[in-house]
Amino acid sequence: MEFLFLLPLFLILVFLANIFLKTRKPQPTTGNHPDDEQIQLLPPGRTGLPLIGETLDYFSKLKNGVLVEFTAERMKNYSTKVFRTSLLGQPMAMLCGPEGNKFLFSNENKLVQLWYPAYLDKIFPKVDNADSGVTSTTNKQIKEIRKQLPAVLKLEHMINHVGMMDTVMKQQLHTEWNREKITVVPTVTKFTLTLSCRFFLGIEDPKMVEKIYVSIKEIDPGIMSIPINFPGTYFNRAIKASNLIRDKIKLFVRQAKNDLQEGCASESKSFMMHMLRTADENGQFFSDSYVAHHVYGLVEGGYGTLTSTLTFIMKYLSEFPDVYDEVLKEQIEIAKSKESNEVLTWEDLRRMKYSWNVAREAMRLMPMAIGGYREVITDITYAGYKIPSSWKLYWMAKATHENPDYFPNPKKFDPSRFEGKGPPPFTYTPFGGGARMCPGHEYARIAILVFMHNVVTKFRWEKLIPDEKVVHTAIPTMSHGLPVRLHPHKNQFGI
Repeated sequence: MEFLFLLPLFLILVFLANIFLKTRKPQPTTGNHPDDEQIQLLPPGRTGLPLIGETLDYFSKLKNGVLVEFTAERMKNYSTKVFRTSLLGQPMAMLCGPEGNKFLFSNENKLVQLWYPAYLDKIFPKVDNADSGVTSTTNKQIKEIRKQLPAVLKLEHMINHVGMMDTVMKQQLHTEWNREKITVVPTVTKFTLTLSCRFFLGIEDPKMVEKIYVSIKEIDPGIMSIPINFPGTYFNRAIKASNLIRDKIKLFVRQAKNDLQEGCASESKSFMMHMLRTADENGQFFSDSYVAHHVYGLVEGGYGTLTSTLTFIMKYLSEFPDVYDEVLKEQIEIAKSKESNEVLTWEDLRRMKYSWNVAREAMRLMPMAIGGYREVITDITYAGYKIPSSWKLYWMAKATHENPDYFPNPKKFDPSRFEGKGPPPFTYTPFGGGARMCPGHEYARIAILVFMHNVVTKFRWEKLIPDEKVVHTAIPTMSHGLPVRLHPHKNQFGI
């Protein structure tokens, strides 16, 4: 319905954009590195059409899986260090290469701060801890939550959850994988969402997880849709689904809080229970709405990106039998060292060096996230150009992941890239970096290796749609969900 409603407007915008961009001459670069007297010059580039800027070209390349061309074209025409554009109605500078990544990651909350488009507040409204009213997005709230996360996401704590994750995956093999054919995306989603709900919420009831799953599927299409809140649109459905999930989680939080006050709370070590037991910097405990909102954000962030990575690991292992055989060989050795029904441990995961290189290569080609936005706090100078306060900055993982200067033959799937010292600093950024590095990177690593061990020692598989296309939205996925035929091994050692 949304497509039919917006098609005329979209076609008009595309037509006008093509005419405008074909007749508009690119702004010349300023030549060599500007000297001190030229320091007021803005980065070279163009801003495209009024209001929409170059957003159409950006999303067109994103949809077609060639987003890296957006930066490559402009780096060639303007500057290999930084260029300006206009996206989502904002003046924006794109910092290119590992130097740009290092600059952004090193200056978090000093010169730059987190930013994302305001329309996302409709899907993920921020809740103030003082009451249950909706407030504007503040970096202070984000800093508060990130300050709490290490208590449950630091490696020392995560090590204790390896066995739980392994148990969940083994249960999933019995319930979701016990058939000849599966569609990978929804099947893997059941695993990642179950993990996310258990780890962040303490929910173990499969029926509750299923209710969240039914609603949460509406979120990602809404994030990447045109933000028109009209009944039937992806954006509208995402808002409704988000509110519904948050209300369900709020009830769960309220019950857990009552149990805590009455002294009959469970021994759950979930992030939700941590927040309910922890006071903020002013000695105030977090409100039900505040806890529900931020825990929901972690559940959402903890399942979708991980699902994408596991999907592409399945894809690449089916396409490269030699890589699969090496992973299988490594995992068989670990399986042989375990007693029957014994769960994996952190020491087992540390032995999965080749498997982790395979996962890293999958994340290089298909990173969990496209990149990230920042906002300039105060006027800055980068590569000799001025970037004014309130401008937005953007970094893109694939801008370095697919650069042959750092990754020779970048389209080739080659896990050996990560042997030895691995890639140069700030060229490989699937989890971001610096103060804004994804706090769940160890969580993701453990979940990925647990998944690989269980699936590879249980099955081989073949794709049922050999030329299935990759779809690029908020996160990359497969157009038909990657249907595969499973071929169980004859015994537990993958033979």
